[in-house]
Amino acid sequence: MSETASSPPAPAPDPALHEPAQAAPPARLRAWPYWLTLTFVPLVILAVTQGGWYILLVPFYGWILMPLLDLVAGRNLRNPDPNTPDSELFWFRLLTWIWFPIQFALVFGALYYLTHIATYPWYETLAIMFAIGVTTGIVGIVYAHELMHKSNKTERNLGDLLLALVLYGHFRTEHLLVHHPWVATPRDTVTARYNEGFHHAFFRILRQGPGSAWRAEKARLARAGRSPFSLANPIWKYLALAALMLALAFAIGGWLAVGLFVFQALVAIWQLELTNYVEHYGLTRKYLGNGKYEPVGLHHSWDSAHKVSGLLLINLQRHADHHLNPMRRYPLLQIYDPDTVPQLPTGYPPMTFLAMIPPLWRRMFNPKVRAWRRQFYPEIEDWTPYKNASLPLPKGSE
Repeated sequence: MSETASSPPAPAPDPALHEPAQAAPPARLRAWPYWLTLTFVPLVILAVTQGGWYILLVPFYGWILMPLLDLVAGRNLRNPDPNTPDSELFWFRLLTWIWFPIQFALVFGALYYLTHIATYPWYETLAIMFAIGVTTGIVGIVYAHELMHKSNKTERNLGDLLLALVLYGHFRTEHLLVHHPWVATPRDTVTARYNEGFHHAFFRILRQGPGSAWRAEKARLARAGRSPFSLANPIWKYLALAALMLALAFAIGGWLAVGLFVFQALVAIWQLELTNYVEHYGLTRKYLGNGKYEPVGLHHSWDSAHKVSGLLLINLQRHADHHLNPMRRYPLLQIYDPDTVPQLPTGYPPMTFLAMIPPLWRRMFNPKVRAWRRQFYPEIEDWTPYKNASLPLPKGSE
């Protein structure tokens, strides 16, 4: 049974147009700074076992301290050698490999403690699971994203297990078969439309995402002459893993534990979709007619080179290069000249907070999107079909 979600054919980018703008020697690779994400572990343990104000340590750490450290540390504009072999990246890869057992222990250990030992009031219990959801979203799903892009079967399986811990297994299919080939077109579920508030986008994605993933797998299997109901469809694996996680939660603490598990999963998904919203808000690929769109380019993602949040999110903020080179491992992702790639004013955490307040988000970003249009597409006069996603679906996307 094949578990590889291979993308349908999409226009390929022109490598000659997308070279990193850097004259300096390649940056030296150091793995240990990325391991700072493990500092979430003692914070979660303190929140679970002590309760009270300790619960605030997790969101404070991820949402407030990291942006403050970004202000101090500034941006990392150096690029590593993108041709560094995997043999020199062991410690970078190990970090992503060990996170599943750590997260598994945190989530299910917390469920046991909260349903058998702790006597917290209900709101404190929910706050603890919220803090865990922040962790499984900021760290767990980001690591799953890194792992599921790799050809190594063990890494893909670890990514699936991490997604099962937040009940979002279909994200692998949706991300690999839909988002990457069709980002910034009407086919992509997670590209936020111009003027679309986050809350509307979030519920739209929750509603449309599973069906979109099913259609993508159905089309992939049809090209191979197979039924979507065969075991070659990884959707069944995602459902089985999710059922296993829910059954384990029930075995630990009954329906209360199941409810708490689902709550942390929802918080993690909310964190993920906040990030997706920020990454591509308002950016669109030019429609060429006859169901064809221009190839994806560097300017179809919002980038950030902020140092500390880049470590926390294992360079997810170098998003433009990730879309051009989706198999490239996180320590090797490149940053580009601001004239080539639209830049966020901060790292992701403050931007995701701003996205929760749509009027403020629009006030800051709608002018940026309009400036982006003037810079890259001065020839387009009517943006209405782009804004309301009424252009035809890309040929071959269904």
